[in-house]
Amino acid sequence: ENAVYESLEQFTVHQKDADRVLEDEVICIEVKGSPLLLRRVFYYDHANDNIYEFLSNNFELEATAIADIYRQRWQIESLFKRLKQNFPLKYFLGESQNAIEIQIWVSLIAQLILLVIKGRTEHRWAFSNLASFIRNHALTYIHLFKFLDNPNVDWNKLTLGDRNQLNIFQT
Repeated sequence: ENAVYESLEQFTVHQKDADRVLEDEVICIEVKGSPLLLRRVFYYDHANDNIYEFLSNNFELEATAIADIYRQRWQIESLFKRLKQNFPLKYFLGESQNAIEIQIWVSLIAQLILLVIKGRTEHRWAFSNLASFIRNHALTYIHLFKFLDNPNVDWNKLTLGDRNQLNIFQT
């Protein structure tokens, strides 16, 4: 909002993108005394009813393509944020490249399984709360989805009589 820049050129917005691309221009900012040319795209997201401002050094792609790239990038950033917050990748269990790769792959697979579980529950869970609960109760004899759908249920109703943990991929 308080960045100082000079607008040099306005790109014409295609008619098919006029409802999404509000503005597309070339701007110039000064970095350490040298001019830097950037592309500034204002994009309206109908799904979230938000206006986003993107800066790029790509002058060849369409404005909608730049917005799509940033949207996909945000999903990747969210994936790595969840991974860093919920899985201990600060210390590796082995020193070889193979050991490190295996630990990262196992964390990614665990995150995927937790996202499948989160998608199947009726109750809205924060990912970190869901991961903590499952980490603490993975080897206990409770009916996982009964608890996840209704966390306020009586614990006596959650225990499994046959002592077999629920298969998470059953429909």
